[in-house]
Amino acid sequence: MYRITDEIVGAKKIVIVGHVRPDGDCIGSCTALYQYLMNIKDELQIESIDVYMEPFGNNFDLISGVEDIKHSFESDEVYDVFISLDCSSLDRLGHGLKYFNTAKKTINIDHHISNTLFADINHVVADASSTCEVIYELLDEDQITKEIAASIYIGIIHDTGVFKHNNTSRKTLEIAGKLIDKGIAFSRLIDESFYQKTYIQNQLMGRCLMESFLVLGNRVIISSVDRRILEFYKASPTDLDGVIDQLRVTKGVEVAIFIYELATQEYKVSLRSNGDVDVSKIAIYFGGGGHIKAAGCTMRGSLHDVINNLIPHVETQLNTIYGNSLIVDIKGS
Repeated sequence: MYRITDEIVGAKKIVIVGHVRPDGDCIGSCTALYQYLMNIKDELQIESIDVYMEPFGNNFDLISGVEDIKHSFESDEVYDVFISLDCSSLDRLGHGLKYFNTAKKTINIDHHISNTLFADINHVVADASSTCEVIYELLDEDQITKEIAASIYIGIIHDTGVFKHNNTSRKTLEIAGKLIDKGIAFSRLIDESFYQKTYIQNQLMGRCLMESFLVLGNRVIISSVDRRILEFYKASPTDLDGVIDQLRVTKGVEVAIFIYELATQEYKVSLRSNGDVDVSKIAIYFGGGGHIKAAGCTMRGSLHDVINNLIPHVETQLNTIYGNSLIVDIKGS
């Protein structure tokens, strides 16, 4: 059976890099692989293993290995092997791209259908629930410790919405069962990394829900947050985790859109679908990517421009599905 170790034999210096604005699957897969390689480091005669990722919320502090992640990309180290996890394209590597460009060998491990196969070795399993599910099958099961199992489990629950999204398969649940058998505190991992919110996060969630609005015959819900609001609450983009999923479960809604301001005239867009709308097509059109039911992109212009550019793409798919023209009403957006 194919193992990740097959591709790193002889490597002395290895670097693992996650995508910009890392989520649970990114953090889980990076820490799982890091711990696994650290445990067999001496056996493979590896000299160093570094992990780089942008800062993320402290709800992931319960994962072993997060304390070793480097959040500053100042080092000019050149690595024998560069491993990208949960990243669909080179631009999603952010500052980590410089390590990709100088590495002797590059490996891309992912599950996004929009992956551009940008590395020397590309291991992309588009029907997997998460990159953590892909990673699980690349590791020797006997060498998956309780701590590694916890990292993989967190990645899976975050990308499947605790097994409720339709990317959850029988294999996903079987793997989750095997991880539980490792003795992980699975209830605590779910509560503390997925459901638990700070007071500020709850306030932001409430504000986003209060200021949301419906368009396209009430089949699409939209909400947004600008930098002034984040500054007022002394919050970061990671404090907005969960907003898009709460919007998505609004009764009667087929597509949820959540937009937050990254910089002047620059917005991060998250898209979720409940029905037959393929939001990955919309995200890819605007230079992003993702899955049929969950995708995202970065767009430029005013907030009104961003919404006006997104709506026709959703409307086109809805009209194809329902065979009727929907009324666009975004006054006040």
